[in-house]
Amino acid sequence: MAFAHYRVNYIVDDFKKQLIILSRFTFSFNYVIMLKNDMIFGGTQMSKVYIPAGYEPILSLYDTQRAIGSIHRIFADTLGSALNLNRVSAPLFLDASTGLNDDLNGVERKVSFELKDTGTKADVVQSLAKWKRKALKDYGYRPGKGLYCDMNAIRRDEELDNLHSVYVDQWDWEKVITEDDRNIEYLEATVRSIVSAVCAAELAVHATYPALNKLPLHSPKVTFITTQELEDLYPDLDSKGRENAFVEKYGTTFLMQIGRRLRSGKPHDGRAPDYDDWDLNGDILFWNETLSCSYELSSMGIRVTPEVLDRQLHEAGCDDRRTLPFHKALLAGELPLSIGGGIGQSRLCMLILGSAHIGEVQSSVWDENTLRECARAGIRLL
Repeated sequence: MAFAHYRVNYIVDDFKKQLIILSRFTFSFNYVIMLKNDMIFGGTQMSKVYIPAGYEPILSLYDTQRAIGSIHRIFADTLGSALNLNRVSAPLFLDASTGLNDDLNGVERKVSFELKDTGTKADVVQSLAKWKRKALKDYGYRPGKGLYCDMNAIRRDEELDNLHSVYVDQWDWEKVITEDDRNIEYLEATVRSIVSAVCAAELAVHATYPALNKLPLHSPKVTFITTQELEDLYPDLDSKGRENAFVEKYGTTFLMQIGRRLRSGKPHDGRAPDYDDWDLNGDILFWNETLSCSYELSSMGIRVTPEVLDRQLHEAGCDDRRTLPFHKALLAGELPLSIGGGIGQSRLCMLILGSAHIGEVQSSVWDENTLRECARAGIRLL
């Protein structure tokens, strides 16, 4: 179903003058206002905020902070127990020459700085996908056991909206596996364990804060589908439209095999070639009732073998990475086989608390339009 609303484009110059253009459009989510900084003035970064009709935060600011703490504790403990993981300390930045930082889709700029005493460059982490696998070897983990950590990153090129911030916080986890574990069945079993941990945390927090019971609970039953199957099912929709249509109908979903080109000639989404095996990875998606959209909570997968890394580097046009220390060790078979992923901390809090904007559950920096319009709608950004 679709809802006809008005689009409000705010074009803002240095003197805060506004030109408001109203136009009819059809949008698949139940939003009443879309605010947008268009890229008109010298490379201004686009940002968007969507205000759901009649939205009001369920909990007070004080109780929101208490609930965030509860979610962090309950979920981390449940996840660690379910996957046999223990917590380790994580770096905030890495030596740029090691190749350990995550390249995400390969185009995002890292936040870098030079160290005075060493003269070398360090990069603030974007994720710890590759660092974790090296840590498994360095810390002596054996098959069936793994680690998780609190990852805090800066992604300067993120497009700001309800779900995206330049500050990224997530539980990064990684676990040693055997060759026999490198299959769809093992991947699906791991996904079910993570979803069960999410639902357990949701139940516990709703029990503590009865006001949250007006929100529907998310189903622990997971529907599995590949990106090609999804494209075949909805050939006339783009990738996000396909996710929205499917997850609204089927609920909790694991969308598999992200990274490789589909029969349409385009990949469903970008995925770096040097950590996930594109045939054994995916995203955990929930239906977000507050925002009426498919909601990615986790990106994860069984990691590349030397053979898979060789193939994916070539396929992605990233053969220049072969000389980096991490990639050389991996191609030489010096790192353990593993499975791993990232689970958004603020995203989980948003999902469980029914928040409309990620700034309600984390502190970050926002554009003036977002601050103004959220305040006008009664949304308190931290």
